[in-house]
Amino acid sequence: QVQLVESGGGSVQAGGSLRLSCAASRLTGRWMCMGWFRRFPGKGREAVATIYTGGGSTYYDDFVRGRFTISYDNAKNMLYLQMNNLKPEDTAMYYCAATIRGSSCGGPVKEDGFDYWGQGTQVTVSS
Repeated sequence: QVQLVESGGGSVQAGGSLRLSCAASRLTGRWMCMGWFRRFPGKGREAVATIYTGGGSTYYDDFVRGRFTISYDNAKNMLYLQMNNLKPEDTAMYYCAATIRGSSCGGPVKEDGFDYWGQGTQVTVSS
């Protein structure tokens, strides 16, 4: 089955930037909806951004729109999340997710719309 491995998390001061990467392997060869979620302590995973690998259409949560950019490199099977102007409220565990269900890319984007998950990478933003 599809395997996802995140990297690129870390600690940064408010206003700084980080780029998360997700290496995808054992893909089915079909177009997929891929996304980034985050989990705050004591809560479920919330959608940050999604991208449909077949056409590049994207979705962003209102809180990150204009600061974060999701992208996918089809040749390398790599998913990215460029995070700029980070805020302390962005502190969370970030997860890469994927599904063959293209409809999962449309709003509202929910955790149960995705079938494959990475282990997560921590992002900590200090004020």
